[in-house]
Amino acid sequence: MDATSAPHRIPAEMPQYGEANNIFDLMQSMLEQLLIHQPEDPIPFMIEHLHRDNDHVPKIIILGPPASGKTTIAMWLCKHLNTNLLTKGSLIRKESSSLATEAQKLYQRFKKVPDMLLIQLVQERLSEVDCVRKGWILDGIPETREQVLMMQTLGLAPKHVIILNAPDSVLIERNLGKRIDPVTREIYHTTFDWPQESEVQNRLVQPEGISEMETAQKLLEYHRSIIRVLPAYSKVLKAISADQPCVDVFYQALTHVQTSHRSNAPFTPRVVLFGPMGSGKRLQAALLAQKYGLVHVCFGQLLKETVQGQSRLGELIQSFFEKEMPVPDNIVMKVLKQRLSQPDCLQRGWVLHGFPRDLDQAQMLASMGYSPNRVFFLNVPLDSILERLTLRRVDPVTGERYHLMYKPPPTLEIQARLLQNPKDSEEWVKLKTDLFYRNSVELEQFYKQAITLNGDQDPYTVFEYLESGIINPLPKKVL
Repeated sequence: MDATSAPHRIPAEMPQYGEANNIFDLMQSMLEQLLIHQPEDPIPFMIEHLHRDNDHVPKIIILGPPASGKTTIAMWLCKHLNTNLLTKGSLIRKESSSLATEAQKLYQRFKKVPDMLLIQLVQERLSEVDCVRKGWILDGIPETREQVLMMQTLGLAPKHVIILNAPDSVLIERNLGKRIDPVTREIYHTTFDWPQESEVQNRLVQPEGISEMETAQKLLEYHRSIIRVLPAYSKVLKAISADQPCVDVFYQALTHVQTSHRSNAPFTPRVVLFGPMGSGKRLQAALLAQKYGLVHVCFGQLLKETVQGQSRLGELIQSFFEKEMPVPDNIVMKVLKQRLSQPDCLQRGWVLHGFPRDLDQAQMLASMGYSPNRVFFLNVPLDSILERLTLRRVDPVTGERYHLMYKPPPTLEIQARLLQNPKDSEEWVKLKTDLFYRNSVELEQFYKQAITLNGDQDPYTVFEYLESGIINPLPKKVL
């Protein structure tokens, strides 16, 4: 038998361990570093890379025209993320660096630093311990296509790039009012951001080169260069309008840099949908199963299929059905384990709804090794649930289902014979909804990475949110 085509029963622990510890991404990162640096002895190099453990530190570039506020945004991000801010000025002023000393001399003479020397300064700074451990933010670097290519050659690749845009007229007006605190290097503005402390006001100075003509010339040079820079970062680039309050710009930038890029790692979705009755879990599970080939595991239907199978377990469940009693958790877990351990669930993944219903069941599911890697809560207000469920009716003659608001019966004769399922009564719906929301508090605490969605909207809009939560990495919660 060809071993490559033989059916393999993959233990559930293997993919779960790989996903939980980011094994694929770790191997990809090490391979990238090997190809970039090409060490003579790869093993010690990879061991050192693992010891550094800095694959997830910030590596950010912020670009933008003069007066776009990129330095302010970079400083705010630096404080929030506890990382290192690198500007052309800080690189040139660095002490105990022969490269910085040479750059100072050239800048004093020509008011410019050669591209090669500037990128060497960047490389020197990024190799220092604090940048390796805590990451970095580059403010306004690279400026040209040539600098981009030099950085790529050295393996200096950002994870996130932000470009701030605004009309030239707005930027010129902003630049005219710019002032700098020579002590803290904080940037202020005579109109938009004037400091309250008189001591700070008195020491502010007007930077050089902010006249209207000088700003217009800088903007012209910027526009010529930036169109050749941005294509190199198209996959990690986020454009943000700078013509809005600075706080809004900051939060858009923060959201972008805290978002992980889609991984190339093999991913087997194990999805659990929570929501009160009438929230649309069954429909969303069916849509996910259809589009992504997942196994649709409806817990209630699974119990019925087990009864129909006429096994000893099915006969035991049937006895509880006949007495209208809930099936004990130990029996439930046996049924669920049988289904989730099947090869189709292990290979294709699954989407489960109707279970777990409380914290104890969630803990039992985790103890058996079937923890979901995506959990969604569909929140729907009680009024909408009552509207969805209490107006449902069934024609006892044809078996056709109707809804008095969304799908009314075509004739008065049909309407007169319609029946309501007792489980669609207002009292029953209120009872089950209240029970769900009481248990959901503990479930949300147990599934810390759960995503909460508004289920009271168009089903296909809800499905789009579910899709984005499955195909994209989970957001990292930063304190």
